[in-house]
Amino acid sequence: MKTINIHGKEYVEVNERIKYFRENFKDWALTGDIVRLETIIINEKECLMCVFKSEVRNPEGVVKSTGTAYEILGSTYINKTSFIENCETSANGRALGNLGIGIDTSIASADEVNLAISQKEIKSKKEKLNNDKYQAMIVYIGEGKIDVVKDKMKNYKLTKKQKTTLDKLIKEQIEEINKTGEQEKKEEARFNSITEINEGLAATMREYGDLNNNQ
Repeated sequence: MKTINIHGKEYVEVNERIKYFRENFKDWALTGDIVRLETIIINEKECLMCVFKSEVRNPEGVVKSTGTAYEILGSTYINKTSFIENCETSANGRALGNLGIGIDTSIASADEVNLAISQKEIKSKKEKLNNDKYQAMIVYIGEGKIDVVKDKMKNYKLTKKQKTTLDKLIKEQIEEINKTGEQEKKEEARFNSITEINEGLAATMREYGDLNNNQ
């Protein structure tokens, strides 16, 4: 089977494994299905995840090997539009690899390795947080725009000092917001109590007035 050299190591592509399987396992079947397709939380952000499981069955229908893979929508360029298809390809590659096809150097296919490398490159491309943007985040926190700052923090490389300071300010701001909320609730309860007293007093005065009029 044809291989691709990735960082000095040879890997077999999934399409090569499938071609070999179809040519040498005539009455066998390669099938699969989506196991999970749901929204999960990664770094406080909602992400759509797909888990795909593939199975290789012999002519009698007995499962001889399986392969599982997962992908996140938008995690790579190709996953922006075809993350389910990409997930299926990876699962097929692993199922065939677990059957013993194209594993002279690795069960992982060239497709999987390239995907892992591309994901790593995306993570490494994060821009360092410069002082102007750092100061802007501090101002935003003071204005109560905590969610905006949290989202922005994910897009930059922060120094340990920057992250510690921002996390501390966010925590203090949340505590202040909670205190303000509790105070507002107390004021509202006090206002409602005074209103009830005034309404009760007004009712009593009306009743007293009715009694005087009847005398």
